[in-house]
Amino acid sequence: MADALPPPHQDRTRRQRIRAIIHKPAEGDRLQFDPEALKDLLITVALPLLAIIATLWFAARFVQPAPPNTFVMTTGPEGGAYHLFAQRYRAHLARDNISITLKPSAGSIENLQRLQSAGSDVEVGLVQAGLGSGDAAAGLRSLGAVYYEPLWLFYRSPESTIDRLSQLANKRVAIGTVGSGSRALALQLLKASGVDTSSPSLRPLGGNDAVRALLEDDVDAVLLVAAPDAPIVLELARAKDIKIASLVQSEAFARRFPFLTAIQLPRGALDLAADVPGRDITLLATTATLVVKETFHPALGYLLLEAAVDVHGRTGVVQKPGEFPAGREGEFPLADEAKRFYKSGPPFLQRYLPFWIANFIERMAVLFLPLVALILPLFKVLPALIQWRNKSRVFKWYGELKFLENQAATNPDPSHLNGYLNRLDEIEDGVNHTHINPTYSDYVYNLRMHIELVRIRLHRLDLEKQGN
Repeated sequence: MADALPPPHQDRTRRQRIRAIIHKPAEGDRLQFDPEALKDLLITVALPLLAIIATLWFAARFVQPAPPNTFVMTTGPEGGAYHLFAQRYRAHLARDNISITLKPSAGSIENLQRLQSAGSDVEVGLVQAGLGSGDAAAGLRSLGAVYYEPLWLFYRSPESTIDRLSQLANKRVAIGTVGSGSRALALQLLKASGVDTSSPSLRPLGGNDAVRALLEDDVDAVLLVAAPDAPIVLELARAKDIKIASLVQSEAFARRFPFLTAIQLPRGALDLAADVPGRDITLLATTATLVVKETFHPALGYLLLEAAVDVHGRTGVVQKPGEFPAGREGEFPLADEAKRFYKSGPPFLQRYLPFWIANFIERMAVLFLPLVALILPLFKVLPALIQWRNKSRVFKWYGELKFLENQAATNPDPSHLNGYLNRLDEIEDGVNHTHINPTYSDYVYNLRMHIELVRIRLHRLDLEKQGN
């Protein structure tokens, strides 16, 4: 009798339960609030969305804004080397639709003052090496040395030859205008040579005024810092009765002042046809440094460095090919983009794409690379997390069913049958109200089959009770 089939009324009850299982929920049931569905939504949509937003916010803090299409550069006197080179920079950057506003100045000292001024709109300037100090470098960065600036000593040809700065004592010397780099360097070297720098014979004349004063015999000598191809240098070098001093103490000055270099001007270098100069000349030279504010956009820094290579990279009268621009450490710390430029050249994309396109891609890469690094693992973790949540809801009822089955097996007293069946109905009702993703419906149907198997076993207990 224990293996007999359940009586008809019990079989009908079983069919009713099965129909209840596969019965399609009413429309009203679909509109009921389901907290488990809300949790799934939070996990599958809201949580990844929050992670993406947080990643974008974090990355955006390290993304430079788009570079401006214009900036201001302080240049030095019009007609001077600084202004000439700044015009060449402007022409180079115009190819990428970047405009440079040029602001003439008295020279390096005024350029440095403008760069240091918080209220100034100047962001770039050429500054003579040796003028900066620890305080001057605050807030400023160097893009490197761009060319030699020789110190020229032109003098009228007396009977004796001038080859030392100490010989200028008590002579009328034009040392440059107030605010110029020429004047600052001349005073520094004359003082080191024992010349009284407070003497009224040191005249505040520079540029064309100094040239005219020497040609008209209003001064005995001119000290000026200028590029070899500067018009005033060529004019004095070709002038009658004017000589260029070859300084015999150049190496000693270079050892004492690290920003100076002793260089050789070969015979005929200024004018081969006229053989100017008529002999090899030893000169002292400082360097012109391209200085920017530390807030200057790095992308524009790369463009300026490319312009500097184009303008200064060729062989010169006193420089070797490729010697400039150079990432020399000086009184101004080298900008990060300059360090990268001198190590590996322009950014990869800027070598092959227009500036604005390359810059846009580089900025977006900084933004999206962290996002991709987050999304790829997220795509692997989320399916496993969703699967675990769906399985855990089903396996929770498996645990309850196993516990009930063990109870019935341990204590098969037919008097407990109603309690077992009631508990089984509760488990089945709980399963029917458990939200499961349709993808994992097979777990639910397997559980329902197992519930029916347990119910059949419990009914056998009822048959045994009736048989007894």
